[in-house]
Amino acid sequence: MSTATETPAQHGLTAHSHGAGTESAPGALDRFASFDVAAHPVPRGREEAWRFTPMSRLRGLHDDAPLDGGDYTVDVDVDPRVTATTVGADDSRKGTSTYVPIDRPSARAWRSAEKVFAVDIPRDTVIEKPAIIKLTGTSAERGAAGHLVVTAGRHSKSVVVVEYDGSAALVENVEIVVEDGAELTFVALQDWADDAVHLSHHHVHVGRDATVKHAVITFGGDLVRNGTTVNYAGPGGDATLLGLYYVDAGQYVENRLVVDHNTPNATSDVEYKGALQGKKAHAVWVGDVLIRKEAVGINTYELNRNLVLTDGARADSVPNLEIETGDIEGAGHASATGRFDDEQLFYLQARGIPADLARKLVVRGFFASLINRIGVPDLKERLMTTVERELAVVEELAADSSAS
Repeated sequence: MSTATETPAQHGLTAHSHGAGTESAPGALDRFASFDVAAHPVPRGREEAWRFTPMSRLRGLHDDAPLDGGDYTVDVDVDPRVTATTVGADDSRKGTSTYVPIDRPSARAWRSAEKVFAVDIPRDTVIEKPAIIKLTGTSAERGAAGHLVVTAGRHSKSVVVVEYDGSAALVENVEIVVEDGAELTFVALQDWADDAVHLSHHHVHVGRDATVKHAVITFGGDLVRNGTTVNYAGPGGDATLLGLYYVDAGQYVENRLVVDHNTPNATSDVEYKGALQGKKAHAVWVGDVLIRKEAVGINTYELNRNLVLTDGARADSVPNLEIETGDIEGAGHASATGRFDDEQLFYLQARGIPADLARKLVVRGFFASLINRIGVPDLKERLMTTVERELAVVEELAADSSAS
């Protein structure tokens, strides 16, 4: 096992490039971390990290519900040079990202996952074809634990897309290791059935002079809670974190991010956008950036925007910065939540564009720049088609409201 898995507990995100288990500088954004499930109290919803989450809908995945389900299939489509295989839970790749679980569901998944799915991109190799890993759930009756490790070898260039659909109650950890000089685009596309519950934690470990683009896209599910943490193995790392979510009536989607700038001369750029429609549609975004004393010369920015399409929907957005050194290139954040712009709609209709098409154009424009930033051509039109599928729902709501 790696050094990370030998660390019993620590306060923080095992952020430093000299390995997990080293005490980090104290800060308000540090998290307690431990592989020991018992060291993490059962969250009750009063804790800061859980205050938005509807605990009654977690189906006990955060507590002690069994995680012995395996009601899903995994399909793989990869370039022959990419290795994608199932290995034992004691495989040496597990833990190489320096991640230590920061909450009870993550610790439970780490302990309960009997196998690890490992994707390895060989060093010094450019892979043009995206590696596609598709997980399809067949039942949400039993909880399941998953563990994925993606390793982009030194000076490689690749794209990995993980797709989720069907019904499931899944808790998982995803470790993403981008070795020195590598370029990786990683996309998680969550298009679950309406009954799915998904608690996921992604940890991205960015090597020296490495570049990673990490995107989380959520369309479906009853409750989806994504955590993403990032740290750096050396100077020159560049992390772009992108997110897109479309939340329907009664659906809950939460995204929490912590970017830990623990080395000099690194960059991070966070952009998440969401649209919400229908009664009790609820989205939560919390973005934390920690700039440690040693992180001189870094540059970071985070942005969250939410578009509320109907009455009864709610978006919470909480950006945070903790800066321990002033010797940086720049640091900023922005957050905005607004209703559908009726003026834009009127402008388009005044020029002969029907209302339903005008609405589509406005929402497509809202998401278009983000989808372009993801930069995976095979996904671009598919994502826009899914957005329009979701828009059809709000059009039906509007039609029903007019009829009544």
